[in-house]
Amino acid sequence: MQSFRTEIENPVVQKDIIDLEAKIRQFHEGKLDEEKFRSLRLARGVYGQRQEGVQMIRIKLPYGKVSSNQLRRICDVSEEYSTGRLHITTRQDIQIHYVDLNRTPELWSQLEKDDITLREACGNTVRNVTASETAGIDTEEPFDVSPYAHALFQYFLRNPVSQEMGRKFKVSFSASDADTGLSYMHDLGFIAKLQNGVPGFKVMLGGGLGSQPRHADELFSYLPSDQIIPLMEGVVRVFDRYGERKSRAKARMKFLIKDLGLDGFKELLEAEQKALPFKTYPIDANAYPQAQIADVTAPEVTIADQEAFENWKATNIVPQKQTGFVAIGVKVKLGDFYIDKARALADLVEKYAAGEIRLSLRQNILIPYVKEALLPFFYTELEKLGFAEAGYNKALDITACPGTDTCNLGIASSTGIAAELERVIAAEYPQYIKNPDVVIKISGCMNACGQHNMANIGFQGMSIRTKDKLVAPALQVLLGGGNIGNGKGLFADKVIKVPSKRGPEALRLILNDFEANGNGLSFVDYYVEKGQIYFYDFLKPLADIENLTQDDFIDWGNTEEYVQAIGVGECAGVVIDLIATLLYESEEKIANAQIALEDKKWAASIYHSYASMVNSAKALLTSENHKTNTHAGIIKDFDTVFVTSDKISLDTSFEVLALQLNKNEPTEAFAKAYVKDANAFLKKVAAYRKLELEHV
Repeated sequence: MQSFRTEIENPVVQKDIIDLEAKIRQFHEGKLDEEKFRSLRLARGVYGQRQEGVQMIRIKLPYGKVSSNQLRRICDVSEEYSTGRLHITTRQDIQIHYVDLNRTPELWSQLEKDDITLREACGNTVRNVTASETAGIDTEEPFDVSPYAHALFQYFLRNPVSQEMGRKFKVSFSASDADTGLSYMHDLGFIAKLQNGVPGFKVMLGGGLGSQPRHADELFSYLPSDQIIPLMEGVVRVFDRYGERKSRAKARMKFLIKDLGLDGFKELLEAEQKALPFKTYPIDANAYPQAQIADVTAPEVTIADQEAFENWKATNIVPQKQTGFVAIGVKVKLGDFYIDKARALADLVEKYAAGEIRLSLRQNILIPYVKEALLPFFYTELEKLGFAEAGYNKALDITACPGTDTCNLGIASSTGIAAELERVIAAEYPQYIKNPDVVIKISGCMNACGQHNMANIGFQGMSIRTKDKLVAPALQVLLGGGNIGNGKGLFADKVIKVPSKRGPEALRLILNDFEANGNGLSFVDYYVEKGQIYFYDFLKPLADIENLTQDDFIDWGNTEEYVQAIGVGECAGVVIDLIATLLYESEEKIANAQIALEDKKWAASIYHSYASMVNSAKALLTSENHKTNTHAGIIKDFDTVFVTSDKISLDTSFEVLALQLNKNEPTEAFAKAYVKDANAFLKKVAAYRKLELEHV
């Protein structure tokens, strides 16, 4: 590879991209361990794909807001470096696939020309900050959460406290008590509240999906908006120090809350307060850019199918609090669309709306600030693009992750079964095209990227094995999940596992019974009234695997016989630590601490120094085959193994040395003293390691 040059003017971004290119070269030259390189590229949005030799690129789009210019830029990049297909995720990102690793730095450089980043879109970082797609236009919102979501995104981007956590960290903002940001299933969720006219948030902590979903706890019923960023910094610092790092299955915030209890977590949170760089962090919502609405008259149009137009208006138009305007919901089947449509859409909203779109948590698009008088024109234009299908956010609008199409962890096809279920609903249950009550979601594995375990009706990709040891694709059927509102939600029960090819019949049986016995109840209330065993009993015949046909061994959307092939999951950025690599990283962290000092970023410098100390201690503990599951454990165990035993001499305990971090305010004097301590500690560790190797 030739040395890479970027035209990006921002020196921080420029350095980030050049560093990625350098690490790719080191990886190719055998100078960088594969597992360590994986961690590094994940934090820069570069994700290994099921297909060998190519990458999935996740483009981070805070709270799903995308300008026309940004959408065109994404299209240009997808055309140049990928296949021209865009995929909207359930976290309001856009993913593109089949990208050559060596071209990722230039791809990133092109995106940054329109202020689009890949940074921390994957890996053990603060992931994309999501929000209600109706933020700013919601008829029920007390205020627009967009400025607050944006400020939080900016604060934690590249922040040293959130770069190498044990696991990913997810945050959401909900515009109103409807909680459309789904706060109850996030590590940290904020619901907009007004108290005496002051904007603030109800705060939910420790939710999550995956194989063991957990409902978030209420941390605050109301927290003023100028305290949300200091709160989150404290939460992240506690998670970074006490969160599990070795066992990926236990490394999320929800498990830490479960282990410590909410009161125990609050005590640790309180202990961090002195170290926080800001006790309050005011966010100027008035400085947030206002929508620039086009003032044009649309051409006259003739609606060819008036009934289809009325159906579309009944299902796809979202009321807007701004008088005279509505938002248009665009149903994007499985979140996939191509750049020709995206470019046309970017031009349309730029000329006739506010030059922006919103990506939704259900993998759709919302176009805000459309004049009501322009609806016939928009309908005809969207129809030309295939974007005028009725059923936005209704039962027909199924959410699904990529599954076995591209994901390493996929067990069974998500997209194939989703397409078939949508076909069944459209053909056999047309009344559900207008039904917002029945929410169907599908994931290709237990990790719940398709959010199946919070759906009214959910399907999870699995496999089944016959007595003859033949393996076929299967679906776990889950029922009864739902968003109650104001931070309350229900997780779906696992009811039964059926062969994948019987998924449509399972859906038919469920909908038929709902039609016959729902008695006007919501689906969630209907499920609660009937109970899990009721559904198990009438679905049980579908679970019989004694009579499988050849077709049952071929997954949806495939023609070849099913083979269960699960790759290495990269969602957590699992790293196999080599001692030399760890010590090298410690040097890098001290260098970063020195740079932060020069930039007068005292808090950042302090955290880099802390990270170096823990990393150095981890290196020696690893050499002794000791567990390094948490930062807190590393600190305590280093004292036991090396200091108390006099293997390494310190003027104090390592715990006291390292945890100066949260005993001091982030001042210039402390930052300078602390980096000296970190450097001195690294030298002692390196000297010990050198002697150790000489005596091997």
